[in-house]
Amino acid sequence: MTEQKLHAPKLRAMLEADLAKAEATEADSVEVSTLRLVMCAVHDRDADARAHDQCQGCDDSVIQDVLSLMVRQREESADRYENAGRIEMADREREEAEVIQRYLPKPLEGKELEAVIGGVIDDLEARSLKDLGRCMNELKARYPDCLDPREAGKKVKAALG
Repeated sequence: MTEQKLHAPKLRAMLEADLAKAEATEADSVEVSTLRLVMCAVHDRDADARAHDQCQGCDDSVIQDVLSLMVRQREESADRYENAGRIEMADREREEAEVIQRYLPKPLEGKELEAVIGGVIDDLEARSLKDLGRCMNELKARYPDCLDPREAGKKVKAALG
């Protein structure tokens, strides 16, 4: 088995399989068009990776970054469309964001996020706002895929302040 096959991104395979399945059932749905856009963005990142001597293309973390960016873009577009009175377009953007979010890890929220933050603060023996950076770096290292840095930053600041 080659090195490339051992480290094949699982997220890419899931996206490709879901796209094929969606195309087979309903070729003109929001899901199909959204997954096609996602795969185009992933292929763009693959081309960029190959240009930087990464022949196997991008890995799952890069794909997750692409997906996160696409969700943010759609949320911003939906807000702009809604403010302009174009409700149908805003709804379409939100539908696309929902499709993309299915492939992202569930973010830490509420009590779960507070418990994680409390654990990091205790582990690092953080006592003041001077320790905010250390706490945030540790949170990002421990929970890279499921942490919203803005929300976590607010909660860490509240816990330390």
